[in-house]
Amino acid sequence: MINTILVDDEQQGILNLKNILQKNFPSEISVLGTANSVDEAEKVFFQHKPELIFLDIEMPEKNGFELLKKIKNCDVEVIFVTAFSNYGIDAVKFSALDYILKPIDIEELKNSIQKAKNRIEAKKINQSVQNLVEYLKSENDKSKHKIAISSLKETRFVLVNEILHCESSNSYTTFFLENGEELISTTSLYEYELLLEKYGFIRCHQSHLVNKNFVKSFKKENGNLLLLTNNVEIPVSRQKKDDVKKRLMKV
Repeated sequence: MINTILVDDEQQGILNLKNILQKNFPSEISVLGTANSVDEAEKVFFQHKPELIFLDIEMPEKNGFELLKKIKNCDVEVIFVTAFSNYGIDAVKFSALDYILKPIDIEELKNSIQKAKNRIEAKKINQSVQNLVEYLKSENDKSKHKIAISSLKETRFVLVNEILHCESSNSYTTFFLENGEELISTTSLYEYELLLEKYGFIRCHQSHLVNKNFVKSFKKENGNLLLLTNNVEIPVSRQKKDDVKKRLMKV
């Protein structure tokens, strides 16, 4: 599933493209947001961080190229959608980017989406390889290690020392990060426990894995609890209480 946003100054153009995508690519494209201007699109982009933008070129006040200038350092694919066969198309072709003309031809759209999909998948593979290379280069410096968190929609690479705790729900694992972000992984907590144990993570409960670097205190009232630096309380099971205490004391 490719996360995308739609940018067009004409609301009817957005509705038309959205309907086409939902009808013809329901399992391939997920529309996270829409915008009718460059300024609005900039806000929507940084809110959703999409992998792909369907972008109208000719818009009042600022054209689609202005949006690209604002997000120039962001890794995103672009498919231009325009009613004008001449405006800006040479620049688009010169940069080997895709465009489709209005009214939208389904086959042209299909081809553009497939090319974008291939580029996005290639980036993910490259990122995985790059993460492996970085891991091997800094094998003895755990502060630089990143772990791949795979969800249904994407794979994120997160610094291990930015993870506060993890919580399981059936076969899913939710990661709670230092910046307040939450990531849901399709991998079980047990597998992450094995990977993260050497980084000081403690399995304190059947459903919880905690980074001991973020533990503020061990609380005994109302059952055994770990108080984290963000003031979240994590339960400690009776079976694991002694082991948790022992590991918290270990340097």
